[in-house]
Amino acid sequence: MTGREKKEYNDMFFVCSLIEYIGRKTKNHRNVIVNAIGKDKLQHIYDLADIYHSENIDKITDELVNDYQIEQGVFDNISDGQYLIPSHWDIGKVYMRLIVDICNKQNKQPIDTLIEVYNTWLSRKIEDFNSSLYYENPAYLYQSYIEGEVL
Repeated sequence: MTGREKKEYNDMFFVCSLIEYIGRKTKNHRNVIVNAIGKDKLQHIYDLADIYHSENIDKITDELVNDYQIEQGVFDNISDGQYLIPSHWDIGKVYMRLIVDICNKQNKQPIDTLIEVYNTWLSRKIEDFNSSLYYENPAYLYQSYIEGEVL
């Protein structure tokens, strides 16, 4: 472990932050981004996250948008936000913590869990920056995920 977190946690943080960044840039729900990129490429980005992290995020985004033909959408939670908008890094941290909790507590694989989480009802709730759900503590988000509803 180097730094404050395990390498794999930091790698997941980068992947989740990148997904958020692409979603904002293309105005798509985050599951659209995850599903367009697909498991194999997400695994590749995760495996090489320490290298990708050194790249310009706009360059990586443009390459992924072009390579996976991610079309411009209409979901604009940034413009729709009534309050201070969290950064893509902030939201990446929210997703990373939830994914890590699920992996650790349920013995699941990281990228499979990432795909699963982004394709659930909870992802849509986290995307709503007019609610405070993304500010909730990780244990609360995990328990809500398990229960299938906001507690």
